[in-house]
Amino acid sequence: MNDAPFGGKDSNWTDYKSAKIIVFPVPYDYTATWQKGADLGPEAIIEASAHVELYDIETDTEVHLQGIHTFQLLHFPSSPEDMTQVIKQNFSSFVKDGKFPVMLGGNHSITPGAVQGMKEFFSDLSVLQLDAHADLRESYNGSMFNHACVMQRVKEVCPAVQVGVRSMDREEFHRLDIERVFFAKDIPLGDDWIDKVVDLLSSHVYVTIDLDVFDPSVMPSTGTPEPGGLEWYQVIGLLRKVAEKRHVAGFDVVELMPNKYNKAPDFMAAKLVYKFLSYVFKKVG
Repeated sequence: MNDAPFGGKDSNWTDYKSAKIIVFPVPYDYTATWQKGADLGPEAIIEASAHVELYDIETDTEVHLQGIHTFQLLHFPSSPEDMTQVIKQNFSSFVKDGKFPVMLGGNHSITPGAVQGMKEFFSDLSVLQLDAHADLRESYNGSMFNHACVMQRVKEVCPAVQVGVRSMDREEFHRLDIERVFFAKDIPLGDDWIDKVVDLLSSHVYVTIDLDVFDPSVMPSTGTPEPGGLEWYQVIGLLRKVAEKRHVAGFDVVELMPNKYNKAPDFMAAKLVYKFLSYVFKKVG
């Protein structure tokens, strides 16, 4: 990976001390159970971000002026349990230092560590999951920290709301808190459902975005694409309202599996990160 920061050479890249936003790439794909390649996602997102316009029309802001520090790619332990502890320690440091963390995956196994780290500082934390999959298995392939177990581990830490779900095992169905799940098939074209999602969230929210929440027609570069997903404006409409009504404490974007013949999904993931940051920081101007 080159040394270019998130947003490219024209962004307000700065050192850790001065930056308000921390971009934390975690190229972890050890627990993938079908297609491999999500470990290349962080580098692809950062590379594509150099081509995202730094002025956001909708919010009339340039969020990069808040200062962005991009970590260089680190080496993480292969054990998902050990990796979770490394991420927890990093997120604890970010929050303690007053930073806004954005984690780039990598597969979804990385999320529980971030939630554990944030829970130390936000007692009323809840998690908003955007995902095609329920991820509620107790254990999978011999690990309780497999990507298929992400939300089961998260729910042991704090409440969660799940949006876009359209695939699960029968065991997972019995683990659902059905009043806090918004299945993709039930999400209408209007935005009334968005208010219902937000009402279920606590004042401090961590958002985890598995890119397979999107329909494969617009986001084909994921390890387990599921038909019937959400569209761009549905997703950013939800993110906009969450940023308006709640305090977003951090977020992650995971499961990009880059395709060297189609760079559009890489750019879309980078745009999604920048758009969500624009919503979050619009309040502070």
